[in-house]
Amino acid sequence: MDTTKLFWTREPQDSIIAKDKIEITTEPHTDLWQRTYYHFRNDSAPVLQMKTSQKYFSFIVKTNFESKHRFDQCGVIVYLDSDNWIKGSIEYENESFQHLGSVVTNNGYSDWATTEVDASIKSMWYRLSRRDDDFCIECSTDGIRFQQMRICHMFNAKDEVQFGVYACSPEDSSFKATFTHLELTDCKWLAHDGQRPDEL
Repeated sequence: MDTTKLFWTREPQDSIIAKDKIEITTEPHTDLWQRTYYHFRNDSAPVLQMKTSQKYFSFIVKTNFESKHRFDQCGVIVYLDSDNWIKGSIEYENESFQHLGSVVTNNGYSDWATTEVDASIKSMWYRLSRRDDDFCIECSTDGIRFQQMRICHMFNAKDEVQFGVYACSPEDSSFKATFTHLELTDCKWLAHDGQRPDEL
């Protein structure tokens, strides 16, 4: 993947972009969330992305992270604007467990779907795939066998989209997130071969 095509939305004070890796050191009180349940609106996390009008692709990346405080997180993202984005990541919770999950934000409202994983996990692969205005986020511990985390729709992903990586620390903390093995491929999320769509 050509890292020279990447650009920042909210560049952090401490980061490295090289051919073989990206490093982001998070700053305290940075986050992404819109309204739902908590009622607050947070749009302060650093996001490093590239643009594409390609309707079918997969983006693969390995994350390594030194998270240690509640809600520390890093992963993959499609960030269109403050009110429309999706992300997949591991969020640190405590010394026992973390939340492996995803957030989908459409038209200014976020949701959060998670499963608990052990707090000792400090590395995860992600594969983000696009099929027109639908998306799939998968995860893997070895970069070979990927498991589905989320299938979702983005109402405003009509043509050009922005996708890449992010890292943030919503509370009073900071950690280093490292992204390697960035790869852009043909869409690995195959077309559905089961039930036919309803006829309109």
